[in-house]
Amino acid sequence: MKNLINFKSILIPSLGLAGLLLFATSCSENKTTDSMEVAEQENISKLTNDDRTAVVIDNDNDAQFLMDAAEMQMEEISLGKLAQQKGNSPHVKELGKMMEEDHSKSLSELKALAQSKSVSIPASVTEDSRDAYKSLNEETGNDFGKAYTDMMVEHHEDAIELYEKAATDSEDPKIRAYATEKLPGLRTHLQHAEAAKEKSDNIKS
Repeated sequence: MKNLINFKSILIPSLGLAGLLLFATSCSENKTTDSMEVAEQENISKLTNDDRTAVVIDNDNDAQFLMDAAEMQMEEISLGKLAQQKGNSPHVKELGKMMEEDHSKSLSELKALAQSKSVSIPASVTEDSRDAYKSLNEETGNDFGKAYTDMMVEHHEDAIELYEKAATDSEDPKIRAYATEKLPGLRTHLQHAEAAKEKSDNIKS
């Protein structure tokens, strides 16, 4: 999951707005078919509806967390469904089912939170997520199980880091609460992924 730009609003003279908007839109030219880019541009548009408002890049932003978290949730749902279809071991299928069910619930809650904050999030899986799905789908048998469980360990280590940062650094109490609430589940997912990875690694090809 890639990190995109983050946004904060500041007051500036309206004369400079057009140039800033041109810069912001040109940065993602020809990429608006990607759902992350679409969400990013919608958030820019919301921040620039007032002609005194411009967009600046910031490295830690609540809107960015919501977008990244949505991307992660949808990717785990997609890959979880694939694991249930292609997994040749019970532990792989069970892990996929857990990921689909738990992340579907978390995504619904995240959508409601983003809507309450007027933040656009990706409406469908992103290009990065489609690439991950395509790569995993090329594997078969226990190679699939090894690749999927490896991916789940890595993804949930990244997700825990993302949510821990939001839980401590977010300026919004509702976002902090959401991130804090979801951390125990993500840590449980990581434990299950590690256990499934060990089982897959021990299966002889």
